[in-house]
Amino acid sequence: MSVFRRLLGAGLVATAALSLAACGPDNASDQAGGGPAAGAPAATSPAATSPAAPTGAAPTAGAPTGGKTAKPSAGASDEPEGFCDAAPLPAGQKWVYPGKGTTATTLVYKDTKTACGVNDVVFEPVGADRTAPFAPTAKGHLNSVLAKSKDVNVADLVKHIGECLADPTSSKGFYPCSAGDYKVAIDSAGKVVEMTERAHS
Repeated sequence: MSVFRRLLGAGLVATAALSLAACGPDNASDQAGGGPAAGAPAATSPAATSPAAPTGAAPTAGAPTGGKTAKPSAGASDEPEGFCDAAPLPAGQKWVYPGKGTTATTLVYKDTKTACGVNDVVFEPVGADRTAPFAPTAKGHLNSVLAKSKDVNVADLVKHIGECLADPTSSKGFYPCSAGDYKVAIDSAGKVVEMTERAHS
C-alpha cells in the first residue's frame, strides 16, 4: 500500500471519529432523563422562583375551614334594630319627662335614658321625681307633627304639660300633645331657662 493511501485512510478515520464525538454525548443525558449536562446552568421554572405560600394564608372560596362555621360579621345579628342613639346636647341641657305637680314656678320631672325606637330614638323616664325652679324669663317652645311650632310663656307651657299628662294622645286641648319628652336648658343656678317639646311622628 502506498504512503498516500495510508494517509488518506488515517484522515478518514480521524474525521469519522470527530463526527461521532460531536453528535452523541452532549444530549445523551437529556434523553436518558438525567437532566442537563454537567456544567450547564439549571433551567428555572416560574414555580421554582415564586415564594412559598404563607402558612397562615386564608382559605380560598369553597375550601374547607377546619370544620368551623364562619361567624357573621360583628353585630350583624346581635345589634338592636331601629334608632338607638341621640345626638349629644350642649352642657347644661338634657332630655326630661315632666310630671304631675309642675306649676308656673316649678318643673317636676324625671331624667331619661335612651332606648331604641322605630322612627327615632326614644327617651324613657327613669328614677325618682326631681324639681327645678323656672327662671322668671324662662321660654317655652311647643312642637307637634300636627301643628306649627309655637313659642309660649311658662303659664301656657305648664297648661300644655298638664293637658298632655291627663291625655297623652290629646289633639283637642291648648296644643296637640307629642310623646312627653322635653329638652330643658338649666343655668348655673339650677333654674330652667328654656324648655322645648320634642315632636314625635
